[in-house]
Amino acid sequence: MTEGDSIESLLAARKLLNSSLDKSRAVALALGKTGSRLEEIKERLPSSEAAFGCFSMQKCSFGVVRNQIDSASGPAAAVLKVFDSVQELEKSLISESHSDIFGYLVVLKQLEEAMKFLADNCRLAIQWLEGIAEALEGNVAVTDRYNCSVKKSFRILHELLAYEASARRNGGLLFEALNYLESEFNRLVTENTIPFALVASSSSPGKQAYIGSSLMPVTVIQKLQVIIDRLKANGRLEICISVYAEVRSLNIRKSLQKLDLEYLEKSAKEFDDVQDIEGLIGNWCKHLELVVKHVFEPECKLCSDVFNKIGLDICNCCFAKIAIQSGILSFLQFGKNVTESNKDPVKLLRLLEIFAALDKVRVDFNRLFGGEAYGDIQSLIRDLIRRVVNGACEIFLELPLQVKLRRQVSPPPDGSVPRLVLFVTDYCNQLLGDNYRPILTQVLVIHQSWKQAKYEEGLLTRLIYRVIKEIALNLDEWSNSHQDITLSYLFVMNNHCHFCNLKGTKLGDMMGDSWVKAHEQYKNYYAGLYVRESWGKLFSFLRQDGLIASPSRKASNRELVKKKLKDFYQTFDHMVRKHSCWVVTDKNSREKICQIVVQAFLPVYRSYLKNYGVLVEENASGGKYVKYSANDLEKILSSLFQPNLRKNGSSRHLQFIGKIKNVVTHQFHLMLTAS
Repeated sequence: MTEGDSIESLLAARKLLNSSLDKSRAVALALGKTGSRLEEIKERLPSSEAAFGCFSMQKCSFGVVRNQIDSASGPAAAVLKVFDSVQELEKSLISESHSDIFGYLVVLKQLEEAMKFLADNCRLAIQWLEGIAEALEGNVAVTDRYNCSVKKSFRILHELLAYEASARRNGGLLFEALNYLESEFNRLVTENTIPFALVASSSSPGKQAYIGSSLMPVTVIQKLQVIIDRLKANGRLEICISVYAEVRSLNIRKSLQKLDLEYLEKSAKEFDDVQDIEGLIGNWCKHLELVVKHVFEPECKLCSDVFNKIGLDICNCCFAKIAIQSGILSFLQFGKNVTESNKDPVKLLRLLEIFAALDKVRVDFNRLFGGEAYGDIQSLIRDLIRRVVNGACEIFLELPLQVKLRRQVSPPPDGSVPRLVLFVTDYCNQLLGDNYRPILTQVLVIHQSWKQAKYEEGLLTRLIYRVIKEIALNLDEWSNSHQDITLSYLFVMNNHCHFCNLKGTKLGDMMGDSWVKAHEQYKNYYAGLYVRESWGKLFSFLRQDGLIASPSRKASNRELVKKKLKDFYQTFDHMVRKHSCWVVTDKNSREKICQIVVQAFLPVYRSYLKNYGVLVEENASGGKYVKYSANDLEKILSSLFQPNLRKNGSSRHLQFIGKIKNVVTHQFHLMLTAS
């Protein structure tokens, strides 16, 4: 390196050193100034540290809020989407044609589900929003604008949460939609309810028959089912049941008006005379079967078809309302009122008819009214059966005693068969007949089972034997009460004849052929006694005693004949008057007795007139002594014992028989009541 180069290097280094020295002096000056500033910063550092710490905390709080908002944004977005769907469904429901009930119900169901989903999302969003509000509470960095927004969100969500409740209130869309379903349900039921066609059967005049059906079309039933399902889901099932029951029961009541059922309203006090309601009970039996089998049977099936999808209990509840509102209890109450009427023998027959009618529909009753919903009906039917069975058995078992109590009653003054005998034998024949015997036996079996006793075979026939025995004892007593022995003979003959005529009847078959033949023999025996003790005495006036066949005695014979004829005619007329008031009710017996009297008496009378009538006829006034010719006498004797009822035709005869029943049952009623 040259000398020139070294000098240039030294000059450059000196320049660099001078520059560095100037910079050092500037830095020293700056450091002097900075020292005082650092002292000031040192003094302010604690407060800056506190401020920086607060800023860090605010930054953390906003992070938490941000996380809460992020979590709430999902439910909030779902609420908005669901609410949009709800509004669309509302528009669809409003525009949906009411003629398409199935489409209407689909939209309505979707709307209800959407509103429920909306409410669920609102609850979820509210829960998250509550978390945000809790995070913002007490945060000084949160402005009032944020708090107002949170509160506004709360208010909106709560309004949306109450959207469904608002729609269900009066005037709301769901409320009106459900009201429409109710009115549509009522319309469908009403317009498709056809009255039952209950008309008189031509094959049996006066008997009611069922024609036609009131079942609804399948399409209508399907509409009713879907309406019921929607209304049930909204707590309006009871309204459906009430509307349906009211419409259907009203239809049944109107249909039954054709049957003239006003008699069902009769009270127990109006049943004092069971005879008066005999026809009503016959109608009741027919009407009960008709109503149960041909009205309530199809009605129950229809009710099951309509309500079967919501359960058997609901079906039973609805049909129970229909049956009760239709008047089934009135039918049962009528039977109960009959059981409370006055106790007499005819009432037994009516009770047996009621029992037969109830037994005829027993299976149907158990099927139709067997559930718990039919408690009122079941209670009344059980009470009615108990009353019928006990009442019938009470009357039947007291029959022998009641016949015995009639023993002190005076017998008929005309020698005819007592009304009691006529009634009791006819009554026993009815009890033994095919119409009543099976029913009475069944009633006795049930009655014995209630008493924990075994039914004894022959109970029915043994009791009727006792009744006939009491009748026989009564007849013995009554025959001895007649002052006129001939009337007593005629009375006994009439009654034996009456028992003879029971041959071939149920009572006669029960008593046996030997019993009937014995009465036949007694009838003939007492008929002979009657003829001998009455008309036989007239023969003494037609004897030849005192008449002497001599010309010299002609005048005395004439006077004697006059006297005998006079005495004969007086006695004869007296007997005719007396015996004409007596009765032989049996035509064959009456004709036979008259024939016996004529055959026994007329030849003697004709012979007497032939032999001695000439004595009085020779006299100018002889005609007044011969009062009757043989033919006249025959006509008089042949017309004896004609009962008054024969003079007035068959209609009066029927009235007479009815009168017997009325009198006897009234007397029985008095005795039954007294006992």
